[in-house]
Amino acid sequence: MKPVKIEGKIVDYRVAKGDAAGAEQSTAKPDREAEAKPKVVRMHEKLVRPEMLEGTTYKLKSPVMDHAMYVTINDIVLNGGTEHEGRRPFEIFINTKNLDHFQWIVAMTRMMSAVFRKGGDVAFLVEEMKAVFDPRGGYWLPGGKFMPSVIAELGHIIERHLQKIGLLGKTGLDEHQRRLVKEKRAEFIEQNRQTDAFANSAFPEGAQLCTKCNTAALIRLDGCMTCLNCGDSKCG
Repeated sequence: MKPVKIEGKIVDYRVAKGDAAGAEQSTAKPDREAEAKPKVVRMHEKLVRPEMLEGTTYKLKSPVMDHAMYVTINDIVLNGGTEHEGRRPFEIFINTKNLDHFQWIVAMTRMMSAVFRKGGDVAFLVEEMKAVFDPRGGYWLPGGKFMPSVIAELGHIIERHLQKIGLLGKTGLDEHQRRLVKEKRAEFIEQNRQTDAFANSAFPEGAQLCTKCNTAALIRLDGCMTCLNCGDSKCG
C-alpha cells in the first residue's frame, strides 16, 4: 500500500468497513472452526482417573502354584462418542490366596499400571514378559502349549486383552496357510495310520491268535483248535 502524506490538520475521521472487516471475519472463522472440532485426548500420565472404569478378569491356574491367580485389567475410554473413541489399559490388579508371591505381585502390577498410564506403545510388555523363563522349568497348558514361566503366561493374558480392545492385531495363519496345514495334517495321519492286524488277513474272520507262530490263524477244526498258518494243533 502506497503511503499518503497528510498536509493539513485532521478535523474528522471514520473507520473503513471494507478490507478491515473482511480481515476480522477471516481471523474469526478459523477460531470458530477450531472450537467446533473436538480435541483428541491421548493417553498420558497426568490423565485423571475417572470414578468408574470397565475391566476384564482372567483366571490363571498354573500347575506350579497351589492357588489360582485372578488378573483384572481396567480400561479407560478416551474420546467417547467421537470418531476417535478407543480403549486403553489403565491399571492391572492380581488377586491370589498364595501370599508367598505377594511382594513381587504388588511390585509388578504397580510398575505395569505406571507403564499403562504413561501412554504410547505398551505392547512391548507382552514380548518382555513372554521371554521370562523359570530356572526350575516350565509347564504345559491344555492343548499342548508350553509356558516357560508364570510371568510368561501373564504376558499371554495381557496379549489377549490388548487384542480384545484393538491395540494388537490377532496373530495367526491366513486362509492359504490354514488350508496347507490341514492338508499336511491329513497326509501325515494317513501315512502313520495304525493298520489293523486283522484287516488284510488271509485266514477266516474270527480266528484266534496262535501262541506258537503269533498269527491270528487259530480255528476250531474237527473239534480241535488248529492253526492254519503253522499247523500246530492241540490234538497232536
